[in-house]
Amino acid sequence: MKNHLPIMLLIPLVVFITSCKKSVQQPNIILIMTDDQGWSDVGFNGNTEIKTPWLDLLASKGVIFDRFYSASAECSPTRASVITGRNPLRINIPFANKGHLREEEITIPEMLKKEGYATGHFGKWHLGTLTKSVIDANRGGREAFLDDYTIPTEHGYDRFFCTESKVPTFDPMVFPASFNEGESKRYGWKAIEQNDSIKNYGTAYWSNSNQKELANLSGNNARVLLDRVIPFIENALKEDQSFFTTIWFHTPHLPVVSDSIHRNYYRNMNLDKQLYYGAITALDEQIGRLWNKLGEAGIQEETIIFFCSDNGPENRTPGRAGVFRERKRSLYEGGIRVPAFAIWKNNLKGGRRIDFPAVTSDYLPTIMDILEIEYPDGRPIDGISIWEALKGNEKERGTPIGFIRKPQVSWVTNQFKLINHEKEEIYELYDLLNDKAEKENIIKKHPEIAREMKADLLKWLSSVDNSSKGMDYNK
Repeated sequence: MKNHLPIMLLIPLVVFITSCKKSVQQPNIILIMTDDQGWSDVGFNGNTEIKTPWLDLLASKGVIFDRFYSASAECSPTRASVITGRNPLRINIPFANKGHLREEEITIPEMLKKEGYATGHFGKWHLGTLTKSVIDANRGGREAFLDDYTIPTEHGYDRFFCTESKVPTFDPMVFPASFNEGESKRYGWKAIEQNDSIKNYGTAYWSNSNQKELANLSGNNARVLLDRVIPFIENALKEDQSFFTTIWFHTPHLPVVSDSIHRNYYRNMNLDKQLYYGAITALDEQIGRLWNKLGEAGIQEETIIFFCSDNGPENRTPGRAGVFRERKRSLYEGGIRVPAFAIWKNNLKGGRRIDFPAVTSDYLPTIMDILEIEYPDGRPIDGISIWEALKGNEKERGTPIGFIRKPQVSWVTNQFKLINHEKEEIYELYDLLNDKAEKENIIKKHPEIAREMKADLLKWLSSVDNSSKGMDYNK
């Protein structure tokens, strides 16, 4: 007679095995993005003027990207790429304040919510309007933009606290009734003193159920965000949930506003730098606050943080693109190569820089790879997993990166960039490994490389065009 365990002994064994599976902690994931921060607007990329000690500390403990790209040269399109893994033109988001995140798109928070994650979005949204009832920011409430209404909770987020677009970096809901010399509503101003007269900036923070937030909206805007992020994290821990959050800071998008404390760090510089640098340093302090919170909660080792900017620096600001050519709204390197790092204590060896080309579209497939989950259908994904590159196991990118920001399109391989000016039908070719500043157009020296890259680019553009027509959603 075979020796079987009694059924009453098997039941607790099954319960024990099931409980063990549930107790395996999935990593928490935080995607931090700043707004219009140039490649050289951080200490860890060599800037000796801006004080970013917390960003520098985290970067030093993680993996710094020397060659990280935003999927577009301006904000709304890049944001679409972050949570979908797809080029934003597939979703018909070509520029800021154009289009919206379609309900058919598959997002990171949607997939992670199915894995049991708590999901939250904080900061700038810019992927659709947040209200149909009132005039808000650039588009909200206007009849012509009703079709672009879509809020984060329609795309997998449990909760959100965000604005539709830009706000001042200090006292985000107001601006001065009058400006002093060197100040302006477009660029920025010294933080409003207690007795100054003020005006409403014309935008609002919105939260769950399309409710306007009215409390705790004064002071450093980055702090205003962290005051919502930290309770979200605490609640996830209370519920024994892993969490996923996108924190999309407005800083240093114009208008840059800085208080006297942070301006004082730069008191020997002109007002433009005092405001711009002061806003970045104030943001940096909140990055430190977040890191310390993770430490106090004992979850630094269990949390992945990805940091990047959404595009290059705005024109006519102290923002720097380093040696790279041009700035925001351009597909030359200065418009799309941005500061970035990843940190996951005890899981990623820190203190390294890599020159592996990566892009914001890579976040989704990388997270899927780490969590060992499958993408739910066969539509085109433009990003790739960079997990092996982060671990140091891959040195070169095999899949090119395509960019579209009319009137330019470009195609970037591990070594070369082909860029086209659509109106003139002029193509240029640059060797990015040996000419980071894109000074020498080598297309006449290497016509065969240009021909092959052009064929690949045109094929990819055709695929993007098909996606923009909604053809992916049948698959």
